[in-house]
Amino acid sequence: MTDYILPFSELGMHDVARVGGKNASLGEMISQLTRLGVRVPTGFATTADAYREFLAHQGLAGRIEAELARLNTDDVEELARVGNRVRGWVLATPFPAPLERAVVAAWEKMFGANAAVAVRSSATAEDLPDASFAGQQETFLNVRGRDDLLKAMHEVFASLFNDRAISYRAHQGFEHAQVALSAGVQLMVRSDVGVSGVMFTLDTESGFRDVVFITGSYGLGETVVQGAVNPDEFYVYKPALRAGKLAIVRRQLGSKTNKMVYSQDPSSGKRVETVAVAPAERQRYCLSDADIMALARQALIIEEHYQRPMDIEWGRDGNTGEIFILQARPETVQSRSGRDIQRFSLKKRSEVIVSGRAIGSRIGAGPARVINSISEMSKVQPGDVLVADMTDPDWEPVMKRAAAIVTNRGGRTCHAAIIARELGIPAVVGCVTATQKITEGQLVTVSCAEGDTGNVYQGQLEFEHKTIQLDSMPPIPVKIMMNVGNPERAFDFASIPHSGVGLARLEFIINRMIGIHPRALLEFASLPPQLQSTIRTHIGPDIDPVDFFVERLAEGIATIACAFAPEPVIVRLSDFKTNEYANLIGGSSYEPHEENPMLGFRGASRFIDPTFRACFELECRALKRVREQMGLSNVQIMVPFVRTLAEARSVSDLLAANGLKRGPDGIKLIMMCELPSNSLLADKFLEYFDGMSIGSNDMTQLTLGLDRDSGVVAHLFDERDLAVKAMMSMAIRACRKAGKYVGICGQGPSDHADLAQWLVDEGIESISLNPDTVVETWLRLGKTGP
Repeated sequence: MTDYILPFSELGMHDVARVGGKNASLGEMISQLTRLGVRVPTGFATTADAYREFLAHQGLAGRIEAELARLNTDDVEELARVGNRVRGWVLATPFPAPLERAVVAAWEKMFGANAAVAVRSSATAEDLPDASFAGQQETFLNVRGRDDLLKAMHEVFASLFNDRAISYRAHQGFEHAQVALSAGVQLMVRSDVGVSGVMFTLDTESGFRDVVFITGSYGLGETVVQGAVNPDEFYVYKPALRAGKLAIVRRQLGSKTNKMVYSQDPSSGKRVETVAVAPAERQRYCLSDADIMALARQALIIEEHYQRPMDIEWGRDGNTGEIFILQARPETVQSRSGRDIQRFSLKKRSEVIVSGRAIGSRIGAGPARVINSISEMSKVQPGDVLVADMTDPDWEPVMKRAAAIVTNRGGRTCHAAIIARELGIPAVVGCVTATQKITEGQLVTVSCAEGDTGNVYQGQLEFEHKTIQLDSMPPIPVKIMMNVGNPERAFDFASIPHSGVGLARLEFIINRMIGIHPRALLEFASLPPQLQSTIRTHIGPDIDPVDFFVERLAEGIATIACAFAPEPVIVRLSDFKTNEYANLIGGSSYEPHEENPMLGFRGASRFIDPTFRACFELECRALKRVREQMGLSNVQIMVPFVRTLAEARSVSDLLAANGLKRGPDGIKLIMMCELPSNSLLADKFLEYFDGMSIGSNDMTQLTLGLDRDSGVVAHLFDERDLAVKAMMSMAIRACRKAGKYVGICGQGPSDHADLAQWLVDEGIESISLNPDTVVETWLRLGKTGP
């Protein structure tokens, strides 16, 4: 006798062949993880045997097999015709009476006549480790009543023959007849009045394993999955979470313009509808810190159980506040990454047409094809750039033709993003106005190689593509570290061989992630109303202005620190000049005009000045937050532009007064060695610091008396000048004599191979390079090393 129905509570991963990967995983979590705090809504699944018995009904299987055997899946128009015909046959074939009775009996017993359920697909070949069937079969939400349930199940069965599913199986080598479908019937979570989204137990772009990446938006989760909304994003650092520390290292506010809710008009025949989100809600994060941490804990439990990175859909019930796991499947793209690194970089740039969220780290270029519906898909030819409002999963058969994909809507966990990653195609999603600003046939270049922000440039630009074989890196006689300013690139850069970060710049974080002068935030209450309004628009309606500065700065530092942990990350305190500070919002009111800001109010002089001291203390608060509350004790502190021994003493005392004293808890204080006075009195300066990092740019400028920003004397700027080398050698010898750290973080070793080798010969402990020069310099030093 055929088993038509199995409750989730009786299923486990050994039942994939019977109920598909998705339903088997739901059963596995209910039976194995409920006691650990993972909550999964109850439900039941139809079996693969039930599906096959349905196909055998009225000769349906034979007709489908004959039709698909003749199909050329590369012909998009033929695929659409055949797929539509097969789905029509499935929908027109009634369920065998025993199957229908079993479904209705299970539904009445488990839920009752008035319950709202979700009906989801689960293919028996779905969510295997080497394939992603994400979005290929249908999901139906807010299904109510016997007739609606049976209709939804019919549509789920038919969805095994969606165009995208037929094409995917053909290209992945799955026989159509070997793949069966199970319908999962699951109690709805009231996230229509709450929040929902998707989370991964790794960073989806770089494959970095030590974070949980969470996306969320208001309403039912289909808007996030489909890419119909730009969601909020959160990163949670796993080691800090396990240690009970503050673990949220990064957050990004999404626009969240719409949400999917239960239909307000039952007579319309629609189960759900999409409505606008109130402007005030859009400006707030959809999840509290407590919810983010709760989600991440459940993600960790699920990952540890399955022993692999996972892709998880979740919902928070708006009535009860409870968080539920709705699906969990293996992540199928980054977890398959090999032992090489693909590096793409533009050789030049042009006008940016639109920007959005970068998917992957590749670059693609070609003529744009602006597509408004699936009927226009034949316009897309190999090498074209597909531009659309959002990409429906039905478009997958032609997405593989595209050199790149650009959409108005969508986040980094939507179906379009998942498919783009699997196909190795760069995509920029959530651009808002791409279909308006990019014209049909226009030559464009889509770059996802510049961080979280993807850019679409005017014209077909030249770019470079390198493959780095990690197994080929030779031993070298020096530590190679990296100069990192942009936290958005940190997870990606961490995949390059390294010994940590020799220079983490705060300027990028303050300029791009904060954008407001710290004094304007400290004095917010006394600012003119217009400036207050500008700042409030920038930071959001609820957050305290000072907390905004501290939290955003801490998040930027923590992102870099966790990416490179446990290796040291040397964070240089802010080294803005007056003209750069003046360019921040509100900055012109606080900064003096200087004829030569390079030699003016900067570095240690600024930190200890009474007019800036309160601002400096905000940087100290952020560093303490990262080291103590987040547990990232690999962060070390570097002071820039210390002119005199008196400044060295004063800034060291000021750091100690703000809880950042040398010695306790492993705090190391490094100074930038970038003035001749630093080298000449290196032994004296080292009384206040635990080491030096040579800044070759300023050292060259000040030793040779050059303005490095002047084109007139630019040809004289050379870090290899004998006088500059003498200054660097003096600092290296002093540090070695004192048994303290000495490195270099200037541009020189990145540009000049002979200078890098000279530094090694002099006894430098580390060379900190721009990430794009690490491998080349490493290989060069390996050839000339001992």
